[in-house]
Amino acid sequence: MRSTIFSMPSLTPPFTSTDASIIGTKPYQNNSYPQNQLSNHRPWALQRFSPSSRWRLSLLSSVSDQTFMGEKLSDDSILSVNPKPSKCFSSKLIDLLEALVVKLMHDASLPLHYLSGNFAPLRDETPPVKDLHVHGFLPECLNGIFLRVGPNPKMIHGVRIKDGKATYVSRFVKTSRLQQEEFFGDAKLMKIGDLKGFFGLVMVIMQQLRIKLKVLDDSYGNGTANTSLIYHHGKLLALQETDKPYVIKVLEDGDLQTLGMTDYDKRLTHSFTAHPKVDPVTGEMFTFGCSPMPPYLTYRVISKDGIMHDPVPITISKPVMMHDFAITETYAIFMDLPMHFRPEEMVKEKKMIYSFDPTKNARFGVLPRYAKDDLMIRWFELPNCFIFHNANAWEEEDEVVLITCRLENPNLDMVSGNVEEILESFSNELYEMRFNMKTGSASQKKLSASSNYFPRINECYTGKKSCVNVIDARTMSAEPVAIVELPHRVPYGFHALFVTERQLQEQTLI
Repeated sequence: MRSTIFSMPSLTPPFTSTDASIIGTKPYQNNSYPQNQLSNHRPWALQRFSPSSRWRLSLLSSVSDQTFMGEKLSDDSILSVNPKPSKCFSSKLIDLLEALVVKLMHDASLPLHYLSGNFAPLRDETPPVKDLHVHGFLPECLNGIFLRVGPNPKMIHGVRIKDGKATYVSRFVKTSRLQQEEFFGDAKLMKIGDLKGFFGLVMVIMQQLRIKLKVLDDSYGNGTANTSLIYHHGKLLALQETDKPYVIKVLEDGDLQTLGMTDYDKRLTHSFTAHPKVDPVTGEMFTFGCSPMPPYLTYRVISKDGIMHDPVPITISKPVMMHDFAITETYAIFMDLPMHFRPEEMVKEKKMIYSFDPTKNARFGVLPRYAKDDLMIRWFELPNCFIFHNANAWEEEDEVVLITCRLENPNLDMVSGNVEEILESFSNELYEMRFNMKTGSASQKKLSASSNYFPRINECYTGKKSCVNVIDARTMSAEPVAIVELPHRVPYGFHALFVTERQLQEQTLI
């Protein structure tokens, strides 16, 4: 079987499957396309935050205690998402109040890096564009679909490959949030960049008012489903860590359809990480959710048949940002890192809602995969750091090995897109961390020089037509096996996934 790679430089490290490694998109040749208008959508939103226990409770109820009233589809675990916002008189009053606050408190002169260049959102979806021009050939082993999701906003881009031919499509994930913003024709919900200083508190109040007065409907959460994708139990899931998963179906012609939200037959009552792990041997999926109120961390196992097992609360001292975790054949690895949820400091010290404490050690918890509680978890400490993404983990005799991308002194101001210097200096290093289950010792060593989650391309190609490169993974030759021309540019995004032809045929019949 030929080993191949989709070469597409992006914001994420390579994703490798049996037949293909998916990397990103790149501009193609000198083919130009019209510059897209900037969208009014506000990407990558979090739930409601505030500096008091009352606001923390409202944040918790927005996800964990929510009762989803949506109509069930034929698959009992999928909810049809039909929010009911209102253009009432209250809506207009809140809009006027918010406009005044923004005018007085927001510095409109700050650059918006994530809304310009190739970060700029695409306003329109692209229905399936068939028979794309291919330079070279597309191997049969690539029959399937390459997907990438991103905040431009909440859009999935797909290249369907079958029998040597390629089809491109882009569709929004029809989240409750997107449907309501389309209803108003404007952004009405907070984004993470809003949550800084007193302005962040005011934005919290604005959103709370809209929900309290029924302007917005938070019955289905406020997530964006724009961070990552995973395939499990015949379902393709679009994920973002403050919400429940959205179910996407790949149609026969390569088109993408949002079916609704899954709550695993009402067993999922908390948020769901954007980076669950599927064991390729057992077919099980392992996941977790974080909360600003106890329990701050909840671990879950989902059977190969899609049955979610009972929750396992894991004790940590305070709410933290935990974006990823890892599994081995025997264990699940959690990261209690000092990126703390601190709404009080947000207001008092004009910080982001999450702030990093450089004085605290990094803690790693190793728990047996099928533990019923956290009594058997082993905690290990290493020098201060933060981690967004792990590469892999495994076991070697008495040690659990974690390969991860380690950051020192991260500054979340970067998410507001206002400080170019922070973006330029934001780098991570590939590390190997070892946890000895017998002695309780922990060690780490650097494996690579600095890399970057937010790379820059040759600006001579900015605004050019995109393509997908297919590279022979056995030789990594600079000469691609195939180049697929795309009908327009693909903005920088987050994570990608290759769904095989077999998996497409296995999609649950709905």
